[in-house]
Amino acid sequence: MKTQNQSISDVLAKNATSFFIPPFQRAYAWGKPEIERYFADILRIINSELDSKQHDKLEHFFGTIVIKEESEGFAQKSVIVDGQQRLTTTLLFLIALRDFETEATNKDFITQNYLKNNSSTFEDKIKLKQVTKDWDAYKALVNNEEANKGIIKTAYQLFSKLISETKQNRSEIQFGNYIKAIQRMNVAIIFLDERPFKGEDPQIIFETLNSLGKPLTLADLIRNYVLLNIYSKEQSDIYENTWHSKIEAILNENTSSFFRDYLQYKTVRSIKVVSDNNTKEIYQLFKEFVDAEFTTHNDFIANIVRFVNCYKWIITEIVTDTISTNSNNDKEIKELIRNIFHDIKTEAFKPFVLGLFECHQQGINGTKMSDEMLIDILKTIRTYLIRRRILRLTQGENKNIVLLSNQIENLTKSSITMVDLLSDMSYSMRLPNDDEMTNYLASMNFYEQLKQYSKFILGKIEENNAKVSVSFRDAKITIEHIMPQNIENTSWPKELGASSENIHKTYLHNIGNLILTEFNSEIGNKSFIEKKKKLETSSLHFRLDILNSENWDETSIKKHQSNMIKWFLETFPLPEKHQHKDNWNTTKIINNISFSPLDNDAGETAEGNKPAKLIIEGLSYNVKTWQDVFIQFIQYIKNNSDYDFDLILDNQNDLFSSKYNAIVKWPELQSLINDNMDLKSRYKTFDGKVCDKVENLTDDKYFIHINASANSFMDRIANIMNKFNIPATAVEITLK
Repeated sequence: MKTQNQSISDVLAKNATSFFIPPFQRAYAWGKPEIERYFADILRIINSELDSKQHDKLEHFFGTIVIKEESEGFAQKSVIVDGQQRLTTTLLFLIALRDFETEATNKDFITQNYLKNNSSTFEDKIKLKQVTKDWDAYKALVNNEEANKGIIKTAYQLFSKLISETKQNRSEIQFGNYIKAIQRMNVAIIFLDERPFKGEDPQIIFETLNSLGKPLTLADLIRNYVLLNIYSKEQSDIYENTWHSKIEAILNENTSSFFRDYLQYKTVRSIKVVSDNNTKEIYQLFKEFVDAEFTTHNDFIANIVRFVNCYKWIITEIVTDTISTNSNNDKEIKELIRNIFHDIKTEAFKPFVLGLFECHQQGINGTKMSDEMLIDILKTIRTYLIRRRILRLTQGENKNIVLLSNQIENLTKSSITMVDLLSDMSYSMRLPNDDEMTNYLASMNFYEQLKQYSKFILGKIEENNAKVSVSFRDAKITIEHIMPQNIENTSWPKELGASSENIHKTYLHNIGNLILTEFNSEIGNKSFIEKKKKLETSSLHFRLDILNSENWDETSIKKHQSNMIKWFLETFPLPEKHQHKDNWNTTKIINNISFSPLDNDAGETAEGNKPAKLIIEGLSYNVKTWQDVFIQFIQYIKNNSDYDFDLILDNQNDLFSSKYNAIVKWPELQSLINDNMDLKSRYKTFDGKVCDKVENLTDDKYFIHINASANSFMDRIANIMNKFNIPATAVEITLK
């Protein structure tokens, strides 16, 4: 085994060499994200070349290629053991560049140097022999013919589009610049010894290079990227004294999320939640940001370390650090942060609040945010979120809230208020006014529909009324139904009157029938008189509203309901001018009924909602569940000759990141069921049947894994769309 460093251009331009991809290699699989990153690397090299101020021109390491050479007469055949994706991508780029060119000499240069070889034994003297599955499409492109639809043609078309767009926007970039860039893309070539006693069997080498292992996290990739660009003698010191001790040891498993939220805040853009499927994509964005914004990696480290404690305050439920030197303000800030991120559990505001803390702790452009202003902004955020959660509004928050980050300095200077910011978004992002809240609270099933937030809401109302903190998170504090959940064989039908059944059905879980108590189990089905006696011993302010009632009937419930709603509006208030106005920008597009799986917040839009229609390239399908959406999408891809369904089957681990294959044929499912009977109900056919309901099961019957969350289904569909370069506008999901 020997190793050489060469440019990808030198590798491909060898006149007497042809390349052969053996059968054990997978078919071409690069999709839109990988191709766009490749082209971005090309442009970075070109930008360096065109920059007269840069004396040391940029080069790019393009990875490793493993080759086993064989002699064929006077020619050489290089068997590609690993690196087929890199070579094929470069050749598809060169074909697209050739076909975009008008100069015949430039076209011939690419064909003769990179694409064909007179000593080649392959058809049409083509230099690179693809695996069977890709051969016809690749051969057609090399010969300037129409290629069959599939991932090879899709990649070629995407390169053509990127080259064309660059020509329109950057006329200074010419043919020679692209060739120079290819010459500056370096690879490490590993040559295997063809002598059998050396034991360098290509299949074994391939399996070793591609063996399964725990994938690197976003935090791993960023750490390696940052530290490896620092002189080795400094690396250990920086890692031990700064990176590990001041970032990783503090944030631990939250480090990757921190990098994502820091990047969202700094770039003022929405970025998907970190997952195994998009780690490399987010890492690439992070690299581009660091390269563009910081002169050295030491500068970047100095900047990001300032945000670590601020992020720790956001993700830690009980903060022991000092945020404000004023003890009362410190206590209030910590409680508000706990409310926002742990009681209400929002993710959307993490980048924004990270920016608030930066301004509060260090200042932005010399301006620091006061305690009072920070508290006021956090209270507004809390009001915004809990009002929206009561109305079950979440869609669009992750995509849109981060965009407010560039207004933090204006907030600090009092140029705008937080209420004004939140009132200037589209209808789906609206800040609900008092009228909307009053109507909804009066009619909703408060107890069952708001189980996640009900104790928090009632606890905060109690605190606002009593002016003391309440341990509403304590399990001993519970929600009490004044009119009990079960009134059979009790005195309650008599107390409620002739319409007792209807009153019980209408108001049982209404906010007008609820309070917080310390002894729910002790007074459950007791009469109203007995409940009042027990409530007299309570320390909670809520009891007073009940003790002032002579009896508990529909009139009493409505009166308590009115008080509760009034207290809610006082606890989570709006300024007077916003209490009855439409708190949204009526000129902004209302987009709250449909979305694309490629939207950054697609998973979170899907969670908690139900689909009504799936629209794929103009064709509409009725769907009821998210598993219906996934099954119908897969079936569309399978039945459409434009897409290579086998490519999905061959790349399921990359596309779906699940323990089991998401798409299997009956024999494979049988084997899985033998090991785990639970899987029998977790796979369905294209017509929605589990295996027990299928007549005449055959070996070629497909089953789709359907035991996944709405978020996971969106990730799966998005990964396939990226793989096939399907635009976001081609797939639309309409919500009920």
